[in-house]
Amino acid sequence: MQVSAYLKLSVAVALAAIALKTAAWWVTGSVSLLSDALESLVNLAGATFALLMVTIAAHPADDDHPYGHHKAEYFSSGFEGVLILVAALAIIAAALQRFWAPQPLDSLSWGLSLSLVSTAMNGALAWAMLRKAREHRSIALEGDARHLFTDVWTSVGVVLGLLAVGATGWLWLDPVVAIAVAANIAREGVSLIRRSVDGLMDSALEPQVLADIDKTLDGFRHQVLRFDHLSSRRAGSRRFIDLHMHLPRDWSLGRAAALRSSVEQALMSAVPGLRATIELLPMDVEPHAGDEEDLP
Repeated sequence: MQVSAYLKLSVAVALAAIALKTAAWWVTGSVSLLSDALESLVNLAGATFALLMVTIAAHPADDDHPYGHHKAEYFSSGFEGVLILVAALAIIAAALQRFWAPQPLDSLSWGLSLSLVSTAMNGALAWAMLRKAREHRSIALEGDARHLFTDVWTSVGVVLGLLAVGATGWLWLDPVVAIAVAANIAREGVSLIRRSVDGLMDSALEPQVLADIDKTLDGFRHQVLRFDHLSSRRAGSRRFIDLHMHLPRDWSLGRAAALRSSVEQALMSAVPGLRATIELLPMDVEPHAGDEEDLP
């Protein structure tokens, strides 16, 4: 399945989860189950927006976007992070109201059963989506998968809390569990927003990827060839590097270009999705870097 297919499936599962969790809240009156249903509503909005951004990211490069549209995925994870924080605030508001005015809970067995069915659906989908996200390096799909995992643990916490309410009769546990749920999903929301900002700010490639690149370049280094001034950045599933390759001054352009092509092919084989830009320079030439002190 493609990334977009998983996101479409996520939309369908979110709709089913909303129905099940809303029914669970309706039959029990539990504010913690209401908080669980609200998070599923956020899942639906996040999956829908992620599907839109992945569709945009798949568009080929054009005159206005010569490097492609891959960064659209970062908007998806950032948007989902904001939605999670909004949901957390709504949950806290509802829980505080219930904390000051506790209400008895009804039909707990039915409500918990509906919640557990929804949890199993979300857990299976989240596991499959996270595997696919790592395979395709899709931050939009990863963001949606991690949000679903948060929903799973949230639901587990709600079920355990309601079981404690049923066993002890302590009604105040219901809003306390809801507030704990809100704190947990808020943490996940902040993490998604931070990752989105890092991506939009052109973060460097992961240390392990940079190590793979350096190992590949080591296979070409010798006395008459060196590499320097390597810089890197990420854009969704794409990775980019720029570097200088210094060669003997007396080499022909054809020979230098052929070697550069070999280096590029080796780098792209070592790091899937990599785009390498290599500038050819004579061995004794160092380009002017244009540092900050040159700015007015």
